[in-house]
Amino acid sequence: MMKIPRHPARESRSLASIIALLAALLALSGCETTGFAGLPGGAEGRAERLARDGEHAEAAGAYIGLASDAVGDERDRLTLLAVEQWLDAGDVARARNAFGSVPRPDSPNLRAIWNTNSAALSLYEGAADDALGLLEPMSRESLSVRDRLRVEALRADAWIQKQDPARAVELMMQRETWISDRRGIEQNRARLWQGLRVSSPQVLRQAAETAADPIVRGWLSIGSLAASTGQQGVGWSNGVVRWRTANARHPAITVLGDLESSEGLLLEYPRQIALLLPLSGRAASAGKAVQNGFLGAYFAAAAGLDDRQNIRIYDVSAEGSASAAYAVAVTDGAEFVVGPLLKNSVIQLANDILVPVPVLTLNYLPDDTLAPPGLYQFALAPEDEAASAATRALGDGYTRAVALVPNNDWGRRVLTSFSTELEGLGGTLLDYRSYTPGDQDFSNAIENLMGLTGSVRRYQRMRANIGGALQFDPRRRQDTDFIFLASDAPAGRLLKAQLKFHYSGDLPVYSTSSIYSLDDRSNADLNGIMFADTPWVINPQPWIADLPREFAEYWPGERRLARLHAMGYDAYNLIAALFASRGEAMAELDGATGTLFLDSSGRVHRRLAWAQFQQGKVVALPRIDSAGGPIQDISIEGDIITPDAADDAPWDFLPEEL
Repeated sequence: MMKIPRHPARESRSLASIIALLAALLALSGCETTGFAGLPGGAEGRAERLARDGEHAEAAGAYIGLASDAVGDERDRLTLLAVEQWLDAGDVARARNAFGSVPRPDSPNLRAIWNTNSAALSLYEGAADDALGLLEPMSRESLSVRDRLRVEALRADAWIQKQDPARAVELMMQRETWISDRRGIEQNRARLWQGLRVSSPQVLRQAAETAADPIVRGWLSIGSLAASTGQQGVGWSNGVVRWRTANARHPAITVLGDLESSEGLLLEYPRQIALLLPLSGRAASAGKAVQNGFLGAYFAAAAGLDDRQNIRIYDVSAEGSASAAYAVAVTDGAEFVVGPLLKNSVIQLANDILVPVPVLTLNYLPDDTLAPPGLYQFALAPEDEAASAATRALGDGYTRAVALVPNNDWGRRVLTSFSTELEGLGGTLLDYRSYTPGDQDFSNAIENLMGLTGSVRRYQRMRANIGGALQFDPRRRQDTDFIFLASDAPAGRLLKAQLKFHYSGDLPVYSTSSIYSLDDRSNADLNGIMFADTPWVINPQPWIADLPREFAEYWPGERRLARLHAMGYDAYNLIAALFASRGEAMAELDGATGTLFLDSSGRVHRRLAWAQFQQGKVVALPRIDSAGGPIQDISIEGDIITPDAADDAPWDFLPEEL
């Protein structure tokens, strides 16, 4: 058993890049971007109202429509206003294209908006110094209120990019003195808050420690808490209550006002946690990876806890069994238990105990096993990833699928999950084929799946009937929108190449995290394949952005176990939510392994992030929130296809299959 001391200091974290920050900032409606003199009615008045209401894309369309009918300086003015609105909407491509059509004007009024648009474009490119080169001289000029508000907001954005949040806070506080209406003040604070939330927690913390002004210090300290927690979990909920107590009249309270009251926000959390893991034996590397992720989350949340919390770690292998480790942990005073990790240990624990102390296991029980009350289950289940593939494909507009899966238990499980989700949302699994892992040639499976065998037979019949040679190109089936490919990276490379050879390389291919091996090999042979994975691996949220790199640096031997780091991180953050829920519904958690939610049987499921192999690199894909509801089944063959019996070929590359 190992005991973790109370609230140890965290390691210093490197600064994350926040070049893309301005997209989030300008999307807020607090930019005060209206026309110059402005018309109370008419077409330009409508554009101004759209801008004030935060409908920036629509306002840009209205302005550019007016510009198309104008000439000279009036055309340039309306075009620059459209550029401003496109920038606020985050549509940089349209903004840059339209901006290029307007030369630098001589008119002082037009030059002000030209300069601020140019500065905003520089910020989108991460060139904060270039932006400040335009904005700082303007800040010393006599400007209209409209231009003054724009300049000061962009100056603050630039200093956020330059990792000087204290100066950004000071600028936005000064900016507020030029705003006369309550809505504008609220928008000003919301804009500042957005910038602080995506800043480096370490930079914010250090700035707060040296800030002399209590208002500036309050903004920085609550910003640091938000940036380090993602505004969720026990660290955030308890930390914000403490901050409110210490900053009762702070202006940031108006930003936090949409949250629950202090009493409702305060989360209960267990004072002593037991972590049951295999830290010796064949699964020791997996256990240690989960432990490291768990402790990383604990250290991140420790500053937000207002009372003592102890973590005691038990080696399941050394204790003799999961049940024995659980019993010792309860005797030692554990109020919540996390683990065990191995499936056999989870089954044993569920069969041996009555769960007097709640447990979050790190694997699922078999589907036919009823979990006792108080036992929650969390796993990196490939079934969640297969279901996510179905949802993602439907969201991308594809409804009819074929599938290639390995002929083993893992393959049957992911195929069943994929087909169930696809059919449940209105799509169709037309056909599937199984292949044997370890083979080099998958021609038979691919030809049968893609209908090429029938095409060849038709050619052979025609050739026999005609009695001579014919020009022939096999034609694959034409009723398929996409392919679901369940594979590891070595087999995936072969399968992707052979799909292309067999006239199927143009079809979109969706897969699971198993296709990405994290072994530093080139992934050029997998180009085009889209796959579900943990955000930690492919697109970490701002509050964990530095952690994957730091974990790889401190524990290089665990690089291929990065998903288990994410699992440990989420396991800690699930504790408070489950402990406080007392068996009731749990709020969704934006976790390192995905968006986490609890079902009625006590299982925690994940909604995954998505990436694609492009030019040998992994590129994160934009999020699709939903598939848009049921999609009409227009296929001829619409029956759910259930996997049949197949041999249990080895499939041992998945670290989560423990």
